[in-house]
Amino acid sequence: MRYRSKTLATWIALAGGALGLHRFYLHGLRDRVGWLYLPPALVGLLGVLRMRSLGQDDRLAWLLAPWLGFTLSAALLTAIVYGLTPDERWDQRHNPGQAPRHTRWGPVLGVMLALLLGGIVLMSTIAFSVQKLFEWLAVPLSAL
Repeated sequence: MRYRSKTLATWIALAGGALGLHRFYLHGLRDRVGWLYLPPALVGLLGVLRMRSLGQDDRLAWLLAPWLGFTLSAALLTAIVYGLTPDERWDQRHNPGQAPRHTRWGPVLGVMLALLLGGIVLMSTIAFSVQKLFEWLAVPLSAL
């Protein structure tokens, strides 16, 4: 059985977690949960590409784009959870029967970056979504 590094899992979740790469690293390509990350990330990416080409007034784009933001936020939260898991618990779950290894600053630095980026992504996604919702629901002044 191969060793699964907590540091590497944290950084994979940080860099490619929106595509489920951290799940594939830990559980293999047959992991169903890992494959569930891909559709919302691609739908959100489609929304972002539509918005870049058609502008912010495209309603389909602003309905699709937040999917990418929420998928990124979930992946960054996962990176935080991985990085903050105690070494002993990590080894019990992902490396049973192997000699324990102690991580150093790699996961901690990954957690710090994931917290920074996760806050930015989540708050931006919420702000954008709520703004577009209010613009869509607002009654135009000319109708009054």
